[in-house]
Amino acid sequence: MSSASLGPQAPGPQTPGPQSVDRALEILDAVAEAGGPVGAKVLARRLGCSLSTVYHLLGPLTARGYLVRAEGGGYAPGPGVAVLHRAFRRRVGAGPGVGGVLARLRRESGAEAYFSAYRDGRITVVDSTAPVTDTAHPFVPGPEVRAHATAHGKVLLAGLSRGGRRRFLAEHGMARFTDRTITGAEPLEAELARVRGRGFAVSVGEADPAYTCVAMAVPGGDGEARHALSVSLPTAEFRHRYGRVRAAVAGAVAAFHDGAGIPGA
Repeated sequence: MSSASLGPQAPGPQTPGPQSVDRALEILDAVAEAGGPVGAKVLARRLGCSLSTVYHLLGPLTARGYLVRAEGGGYAPGPGVAVLHRAFRRRVGAGPGVGGVLARLRRESGAEAYFSAYRDGRITVVDSTAPVTDTAHPFVPGPEVRAHATAHGKVLLAGLSRGGRRRFLAEHGMARFTDRTITGAEPLEAELARVRGRGFAVSVGEADPAYTCVAMAVPGGDGEARHALSVSLPTAEFRHRYGRVRAAVAGAVAAFHDGAGIPGA
C-alpha cells in the first residue's frame, strides 16, 4: 500500500522488529475489545505511540482482512479473523455439532452453556450460548485465566497429569477472585481428586461471587485436545436447580460423545 493512499496522516518509518508485531497485535486486541469501531487517534492514545505508527500498522491489517474500515469511521474486526477462528476450532476439536449441543444444553438447563478445551498447555472457552451483546456476562469465549476457579477449568485440569497441572499453574498462576477461590496447590489437588471421584466439577462463586458453574469432561479426547461442557447460573438459584442442571450437563456430554460435536461425525 502506498503512503499516498493513507491521506495526510502518512506513516513514518516502521517500528523495527518484534515491537512492531507486538503493537499490531495490541491494535487487534483493542479493536476486538471495543464495543464498536475504533478510530486511529484513539488507538494511538491507547497504545501510547504516534499516530503515524498506528497508520503504518493499520495498512497491512486492513489489507489482509483482519480489520476493516467501518462506514461510520474507525476500524472494526474483519473477515480474516473468522478464518483464524475456524482454524482454531478445528485444532481444539470443536466439530460442527458443538453449537447444536450447546443450544440443547441451554434449553434443558435454563442456563448459559459452554464448550471448553485444553490443548498446547492452554485452556480456552471455545463457544458459548451467552449473547455476544451481553458484555457484562463474566464467562466469555477466549483464553481462560481462571481455570483453578471455574468448573470447566477444574475438570480439564483434573484430567492432566500432576506434572501437567504444575506446569499449567506455574504459567497461569492461581489468583484470588473471590473469598471462595482456591489459591493453594495442595487444596486444589484435593479438590481435583474429588472431581475425578464424582465425575463432575462445581464452582460456587469461586470465579465470580454472583455465579455458580457445573461442568463435566467429555470422554474421548485425542490425547492432545481435551474437552468439557459446562453451564453457569446465578448462585442464588443454584440450590433449587442443581438436579436439573447436573442432569442436563450429563445428557449433553452423552450427546457429544455419541458424535454430535465430534469433527467428522
